[in-house]
Amino acid sequence: MKNTENKTIEDARRRLIEVAGRTTQDFGMGRIIGQVMAMVYLSPVECSLDEIGHQLGLSKAAVSIATRQLESLGLFQQVWKQGDRKNYYKTVDNFARALQHGILEMLRNKLHLAGEELNIAEQFLKEAATNGNSEEVSFLQDRLGRARYLRNRVDKLINNPLIKLIGRR
Repeated sequence: MKNTENKTIEDARRRLIEVAGRTTQDFGMGRIIGQVMAMVYLSPVECSLDEIGHQLGLSKAAVSIATRQLESLGLFQQVWKQGDRKNYYKTVDNFARALQHGILEMLRNKLHLAGEELNIAEQFLKEAATNGNSEEVSFLQDRLGRARYLRNRVDKLINNPLIKLIGRR
C-alpha cells in the first residue's frame, strides 16, 4: 500500500513539474526554469544543484543557470548549510507575491524592449519615406501605430496603481 501511495505522490509531483515547464516555455522563459522552480517549490527541504539536476535529468550547468535566473526574479533564495560547500536553494517565503512581482517585472522589461524596437522601426520607415515607396511605408506606419497603441495600453495596465497595490499583498 505504501509503495502505491508513494508512486501516486511521485506521479503527481512529476506532472506538476512538467506543467510548470510547459507554462514557462509558453511564456518564453524556457522549460527548464519552470521545471526547476516547481521541483524546488514542491520539495519540503532545500535542494542542491546536484539534487535538482539528478531529479530532473538535467546537467548541473543548466540547473545553475535556471537557479540564477529564478534568484534574480526574486523567486529563489540561496541557503548555506554549515560544513557543506554545496549551494542549496529554496523558494522565497511569499512565493505567490514574488511570482507575481517577477512576472510583472519580466513583462515590463519585455514591453520596454518592444518600445525600443518600435522606435528603431519608426526610424527605418522615416528613412524609407524619403526614398519613395510611400504606399508601403504608409501601410507599415499604420501597423506600427497600432502596435505602439497596444503596447502603450498594456503598459498602462500593468503599471496601474491597483495592480501595484495587489502586488504588495
